[in-house]
Amino acid sequence: MQQVELTSIDGIGLDAAWHPAIGQGQRGAVVQVHGINADMTEGGMFIRLADRLAEADFNVLRFSFRGHGNSGGTQRGATIAGEMLDLQAAIDYVTDRSPGRLSIVASSFGAVSTSLSLPWLDGRIDRLVLWNPVLDLKHTFTNPELPWGKENYSPDQQRLLHTQGYLVIDGEFEVGRVLFEEFHHYEPLTYLAASSIPALMVHGDRDSAVSYDIAQHAAETRPNTNLHTVRGSDHGFDTREREDEAVEATTDWLISNDRSPA
Repeated sequence: MQQVELTSIDGIGLDAAWHPAIGQGQRGAVVQVHGINADMTEGGMFIRLADRLAEADFNVLRFSFRGHGNSGGTQRGATIAGEMLDLQAAIDYVTDRSPGRLSIVASSFGAVSTSLSLPWLDGRIDRLVLWNPVLDLKHTFTNPELPWGKENYSPDQQRLLHTQGYLVIDGEFEVGRVLFEEFHHYEPLTYLAASSIPALMVHGDRDSAVSYDIAQHAAETRPNTNLHTVRGSDHGFDTREREDEAVEATTDWLISNDRSPA
């Protein structure tokens, strides 16, 4: 693994790590995109996935969005638009360093910037994997219907946006006014549905934060889309066994959809 630093188009430095393929990298490269209150480790899952993919002859880039981990920026300054710029920087870096097939693995809120970027990613990426993806921002954040959202984005919490300028989710990440306003306007599912990139969704069917039903319906109605259900799992795959299942399902699918020379 090599520590690298990316620079987003607006000058913000992004902490990143490059996992070179154990081999020639003939299967291409994978960019990993983390969730809203995580960083480029995704609680350790992205490290294990990167190592597994490198063993399978993929190059892998992990990076932390602005305001996350050791990247520049602040939590309150994080926005969906800014994350789209950061993702663009990551894609450009990998394209320059590892020409060939390119895939994305996006976890939870990482699916938002990824889905909204699909109009320009079409033709640049070959495969897409979404873990517990946030596809409906209103359902998840502004008018939450699941327990995690009701706790973190309750009316009392939302009033803090007016009185102090931010609210805190899970006691660790500060969501500012601009990001919360973006929740009302972006529709990632519309962009995902319009894309023809082959996709895999990996989702726990007991997710208390992000709707499994929305992901299931999207997988059933979108062409070239598979759904792997992690039975009994809450958001983020809540045991090491379920985490390993998500990692293996992702790796197996990326290998099975590989058309590179042996």
